[in-house]
Amino acid sequence: MTTPLRVVVVDDQALMRTGFRMILESAGIDVVAEAEDGRQALDIVRQCRPDVVLMDIRMPELDGVEATRQLTSDPDVEARILILTTFDLDEYVYGALQAGAAGFLLKDTPPEQLIDAVRVVADGESLLAPSVTRRLVEEFARNAPNPTTTPTGLDELTDRETEVLVAMAQGLSNAEIAAELFVGETTVKTHVGRVLMKLSVRDRVQAVVLAYESGIVRPGQP
Repeated sequence: MTTPLRVVVVDDQALMRTGFRMILESAGIDVVAEAEDGRQALDIVRQCRPDVVLMDIRMPELDGVEATRQLTSDPDVEARILILTTFDLDEYVYGALQAGAAGFLLKDTPPEQLIDAVRVVADGESLLAPSVTRRLVEEFARNAPNPTTTPTGLDELTDRETEVLVAMAQGLSNAEIAAELFVGETTVKTHVGRVLMKLSVRDRVQAVVLAYESGIVRPGQP
């Protein structure tokens, strides 16, 4: 029998935590604990060792960005962090992506999408909603300083790997990249893995952030 996914829900509003718990548990996902702020979340996540953390971004004591940064930098924490926000252009979300979050969702996301998102990130993928995430990354990339040095590993990418990175930054899924490049989806997955390894980033989200910050993809670029 498959072991249920283990999730910790972090939100300073009890009603939101209860709602997320009900949605997830209705799908057979085990909510092992709740936390009402980022500081409490640090202890709970380290103790419960969940697969996924649903992390609110604006909380007292310690916000979701700093809590995410501390958890993703802890070698003993393997949980993937999914950021929850009320606003799709929340300035804090970009910081959370930089800090190592696996993606983010709006709090009014339909229940079925929340369930799918938890399963996606638990499976090691990153949640990059093309319309929202790309817009958010572009918004803050516009204000980023021009890079003075090439990020480590970027010059090691092959032409095809660079094409894949650009497509990832444009919000394309593996299936869409495969169709665009006329290759198999398994081949795309291999290229994505090599891109992440060469850039020394933990996941797809980090690669996209780097692509914008390095200037390899420009805001508004089709």
